[in-house]
Amino acid sequence: MITEKMLDLSSLNQQIQSGEGEHGASVIFTGSVRVAEKEQGLLAMQLEHYPGMTEKELDIIIKNANSRWSLNKTLIVHRVGRLLPGEPIVFVGVCSLHRQSAFESAQYIMDFLKNNATFWKKEIYCKDGRNQDVWIEAKDSDEKALKRW
Repeated sequence: MITEKMLDLSSLNQQIQSGEGEHGASVIFTGSVRVAEKEQGLLAMQLEHYPGMTEKELDIIIKNANSRWSLNKTLIVHRVGRLLPGEPIVFVGVCSLHRQSAFESAQYIMDFLKNNATFWKKEIYCKDGRNQDVWIEAKDSDEKALKRW
């Protein structure tokens, strides 16, 4: 699911983890807008996507994860629009009977999400009293992580 609204992590956690014993393991991943040393002066991040195509990519990622592991529940929620430092960008939740499937499938989903989903990120900085926009390019480390699958 794609949304411009703030992610309600409590509600999403409840949604993915509720059940009556059909899963023994839940893995939740939440990615947020970070401000590390390299990102000092970050005011916001602008996320754009290709409507229709992005949702299809998310469906393909979930379908492929479900075909590799026996998952009881799978949920991806990704924000678009203007996000502030510290705000959540993405929620991935998976449930399986066993923890190994849950952990591996969550990593798989994030690796494919980072590399294959049609999102574009622009960071907005204030440096030397002026705003600067920087489009974020794919990282070699993300592409390397994808190769293990």
